[in-house]
Formats: sequence, C-alpha cells, structure tokens
Amino acid sequence: MERSNHTATEFILVGFTTDPTMQLVLFAVFLGVYSLTVVGNTTLIVLICKDSQLHTPMYFFIGNLSFLDLWYSTVYTPKILMTCISEDKSISFAGCVCQFFFSAGLAYSECYLLAAMAYDRYMAISKPLLYSQAMSVKLCASLVVSSYLGGFTNSSIITKRTFALNFCSGNVIDDFFCDLLPLVKLACGKKDGYQTVLYFLLASNVITPTVLILASYLFIVATILRIRSTQGRLKAFSTCSSHLISVTLYYGSILYIYSRPQSSYSLDRDKIVSTFYTVVFPVLNPMIYSLRNKDVKEALDKLIK
Repeated sequence: MERSNHTATEFILVGFTTDPTMQLVLFAVFLGVYSLTVVGNTTLIVLICKDSQLHTPMYFFIGNLSFLDLWYSTVYTPKILMTCISEDKSISFAGCVCQFFFSAGLAYSECYLLAAMAYDRYMAISKPLLYSQAMSVKLCASLVVSSYLGGFTNSSIITKRTFALNFCSGNVIDDFFCDLLPLVKLACGKKDGYQTVLYFLLASNVITPTVLILASYLFIVATILRIRSTQGRLKAFSTCSSHLISVTLYYGSILYIYSRPQSSYSLDRDKIVSTFYTVVFPVLNPMIYSLRNKDVKEALDKLIK
C-alpha cells in the first residue's frame, strides 16, 4: 500500500489516561477480560467441535462467532496491554495499517455473520420441519465464507482510502487503537470523496445487515404470534433471545459511533463505547450463548467428566 504524503513513520496512541496508577489498574482489568475472552471462546469452540449434539446449524454459526470474537479481541488487546505498562506508546505505520485492516474486516464480517444467524433463527422457528434440510452444511459454510469475503473486501477498500489521506495534523491518535474517526481527524485536504466511500461502506456493512435482521425478526414475531399456547411462544422466543441480545449490544454500539453527525463526536465518550464492542463484547458472547443454554451446559459437563 502506498503511503500518503505524511511525514510521520509512526503514530502515538494516547490511550485512556497518562496516570501511571490508573494505567496499572487498566492493565489488570484488560488482562483479566482478555483471559476470560480466550478461555470462554476457546471452550465454546472446543465443545461445539467435540460434542455431536452441538453439530447443528445454530451452533455452527455460534462457533464461528466465537472464533471471530477471539480473533477480534486479539487484534486490540495485546497492544492495549503494552501501551498500559510501557512508556513507548508508538505504533508503526505498517502496524497501524494492519490493525486497522483486521479490525475493520472482522467487524464487518461479524455484521454479516449476525445477519446470517438471524436467517438461521427465522428458518428454525418459521419452518421447523424443513430446517435441517434447508440449512444444509453447504449453505451454512457458504454464508460464513461470504461473511468473511464481504467483510475483508470492504475492509481493503476503506483501509486503502484511509491511509491514502494526508496526515498533516500530527501523528498523535487520541484513542487506544488505530480507529477510523481519530485517523480522519489527523487528515487534511479534500475528504469529500472519502466521506462518500465511508457512507457507502456504512450502508453496505451495517445498515444492510440491520435491515435483513429486522426483516428476519418480523417474520419470526409473526410466526410466534400464530402459536396458540403461551408455553410454545416462550419456547420459540427463547431460541432466538441470545442472538437478539448480541445483535442489540453489537449494532447499538457501532451505530452510536459511526452513524452520528461529525458535530456530535466526542473522542473521550467514544473511547468508552469502542472499548465495549472491541474488548468487552467478545467476552460477553460465550456467556450469552452458554449460561442459558442447556445443550452447552450438558456438553461442558461431559467434557469435564
């Protein structure tokens, strides 16, 4: 990738605070959260691979979501930990490009994957008799591959356009990772074409999957309302409640940051929201999909015994 006309060969990550005591506290917190993320997502992946009862389309998607979250957290957290305990807050230009590329690719892929999971829940509730036949291994694998392909294709576009900007306002990134908005704030010159690409990617990677998810849940709600018994309705709703929680938390934080007008940006406030979907959310998913799930609990008991 060609570098833009900036003079800096590296960027400085400001992080959360310059207070040494608070940095140690944050180091301990992020290390604990990352450890739980690795253990939780790895355990869920192992359970889904080893237990034949979990070899279903729903758990196939959950396993891929856990893999995405594990990879996603690893893109950010090791550098955050180093920034907290080291006096060197710099990240090389190439390192910033790589972090940006993988973070965007994984975030976009997760948007598509959550939309695929919504379709899976729609098929399971609306057409239970045809579910196993309709959600074949080939279709599930195709949906996952398409999620990665769409995510990283769009990530390549936004990464190339972002680092082609002229960073003439310094090299200090007021954030804990190489994120879109802080980098754009460092750029100067013509940004009209860049804004057009940015809005297009926001529409294709966030708005479009959101519409697909909403459409799936409209059909799901219509199906649930046709169920006569209250117990049947609750059972049908419980099969998609975990996915609904994940979608609400993930899309809510992303839309909050990237779909607002520039006049309302607040980097300090956005750091907190960014922390949620980059560091906290990956540790929540294993809990969301396992704590209330009888099949996963039984698989864990078998593995322990």
